[in-house]
Amino acid sequence: MTKSRIDLATILDLESIGNDLFRGDSPNVSTERVFGGQVIGQAMLAACRTVKDRLPHSLHCYFIQTGDPQAPLIYQVERLRDGKSYSTRRVTTTQHGSAIVSIMVSFHKEEEGAFDHQDGMPDVPGPEHFSAEELSKKPEYPDLPEIVRRYYEPGRPVELRPVEIGRYVGQKIDDGRLHMWMKAATKLPDDPALHMCALAYASDLSLLDAVMARYGRTLFDGRILSGSLDHAMWFHRPFRADDWLLYAKESPSAQSGRGLARGLIFKRDGTLVASAAQEGSVRERR
Repeated sequence: MTKSRIDLATILDLESIGNDLFRGDSPNVSTERVFGGQVIGQAMLAACRTVKDRLPHSLHCYFIQTGDPQAPLIYQVERLRDGKSYSTRRVTTTQHGSAIVSIMVSFHKEEEGAFDHQDGMPDVPGPEHFSAEELSKKPEYPDLPEIVRRYYEPGRPVELRPVEIGRYVGQKIDDGRLHMWMKAATKLPDDPALHMCALAYASDLSLLDAVMARYGRTLFDGRILSGSLDHAMWFHRPFRADDWLLYAKESPSAQSGRGLARGLIFKRDGTLVASAAQEGSVRERR
């Protein structure tokens, strides 16, 4: 039976409850903690609702405490600056009276630039080669852990199609580079700011898993304890989050119980639309 698709716009939606004050909810109250990408996306949307005629170009976020999925998320926006070209907002997310996430979002008025370059897109087969039907034909599929199969099943707000599935059965990726196709599972309204918030949500999906690629292990390994410490993102060029995007991820360093991961996000035509970076706590369970 086909699972119904979850609307990402509905997950990100906020209720205005005061002056620059918004409330959001978690779609799944049965999880142990709130998904960090959800908080990033909702906080960014709260900031967007206080800015006119400008779109975000970057965000910088710190995760302070684990979020409670059964409690409302309160977003307080501070209007730090509105200049001729840039606007800056700080959003503090609270639950039970305590801050759990702090995020800065910078907005830029569109302008013409004298310089325009980008890195090239990795040579990766298109998303049609990694559908659930195609993955089931691969020789590694019977050995995939059940938790991995469930993670990539339809029915999530963001559809994910991993490229290097051999790593889920112990294959090491020597250069640590991973690739994943992703897109919002449902059509989104024609609002560029909403598409940016949706991509911010999706950018937190499995980014830290790049830390484990060199070791032939994954964050699905029950012996691994992980959690995001911070998250940064930069938006470069227009895109739609409900079109297929390639997330090219790598981890340049891991040490002292922390791992750094970064990623480039491309449209199918090779256009680089965004970059992301995240450091997280990555430890072996004792």
